[in-house]
Amino acid sequence: MMSGRVCDMAIVGGGLSGGLIALALARHRPEMRVRLIESGPMLGGNHRWSWFDTDLSPDGQALMARFRKMTWDDGYAIHFPDLKRELDANYLSLTSEDFAAALKRELAPETTLTGKEVTSLSADAVHLADGETITARSVIDCRGFAPTSHLNGGWQVFMGRHVHTHEPHGVTKPIIMDACVDQVAPAGNGSAYRFVYVLPLGAHDVFVEDTYYADRHDLDRSALSGRIDQYCRQHGLEGDPVSFETGVLPVITGGNFRAYQKATRIPGVTLAGGRGGFVHPLTSYTLPIAVNVALAIAQDADLPGEQLSAKIEAKARKHWSAMSFYRALGRMLFIGAAPEDRFRIFERFYGLPEPLIERFYAGQSTLADKVRTLSGKPPIPIWRGVHALLSNSPPLTPSHLKDTQ
Repeated sequence: MMSGRVCDMAIVGGGLSGGLIALALARHRPEMRVRLIESGPMLGGNHRWSWFDTDLSPDGQALMARFRKMTWDDGYAIHFPDLKRELDANYLSLTSEDFAAALKRELAPETTLTGKEVTSLSADAVHLADGETITARSVIDCRGFAPTSHLNGGWQVFMGRHVHTHEPHGVTKPIIMDACVDQVAPAGNGSAYRFVYVLPLGAHDVFVEDTYYADRHDLDRSALSGRIDQYCRQHGLEGDPVSFETGVLPVITGGNFRAYQKATRIPGVTLAGGRGGFVHPLTSYTLPIAVNVALAIAQDADLPGEQLSAKIEAKARKHWSAMSFYRALGRMLFIGAAPEDRFRIFERFYGLPEPLIERFYAGQSTLADKVRTLSGKPPIPIWRGVHALLSNSPPLTPSHLKDTQ
């Protein structure tokens, strides 16, 4: 059936990128009729997004002020075998539940459509599996990263668990990386750079996430859950599980981005989020990038769909170029370092000046930052580093996706 629903902008995908675009439009262009279309039962899925206070511009901070979030204003810690350090930057974290709640509160009731599977989209329409068609002046595709043979890299695989501890846990600030753990991925995934991420949510509540950077991205839930159990026992964090999340994210180290854009392009449709290439290729801290793209789309919301698509596509190519330094570091991680020594690259990095570290996570490293990061005693043999810079990681193809129950 055809519906009479007509809107100015239809956003497909109610995750981080799509939700932020809808919120930016509601804040800066409240007169626009927007539809945010999500296939799942709720916006945001099952995720936690974190960032540093210094990652965002004043406009970005104003946009994120709409959300209830955890804030730690006394810094964070990192733990490595030969380096333990506390840094001063404020750290923030947002759950998908709070993300969805804010969007429900801030967006007009007719804006959000959940449980709607999209079968196809074009420059001026979104076609749903139930036969409904939503017509729009412009369409934004935020359905997430599309695995492809045009891009190369490895994978960041993780499982996180919210635990309500029996006793006060005593963790006072986030531990962004605790790499004082075995540097071995679950069976079948080889060695990896592995660390545990810990967020204190309250006196009796803590979020513990086991993460590893590996050549393959098999997600072995049983193995990761067992590792979290072990870490909690070792650190006095035993208690009752409240919730959990899992994820597999690409760590992009190279490839032909123009070929990727050509393969994923739908004429006249704007690609944003991971599908559009708007990611930090090494850290996967995507929220600051998603905020910037949302504000850019809101600023140019009056453009016809084809013009908006072309402008954001050009912005994606500029972003790809700006991220070349981080892709090179990714090649050093996956190709240059022996798997059991990958942690040394991060251990050395976290010994650098704190402003440099903050700019790194925001994807805003200066030329001096890059020189400083690569200078001094290298954490891996020079010949391996040179080989890595001249080599390619495996393609990020769909055949590599596997979730082991």
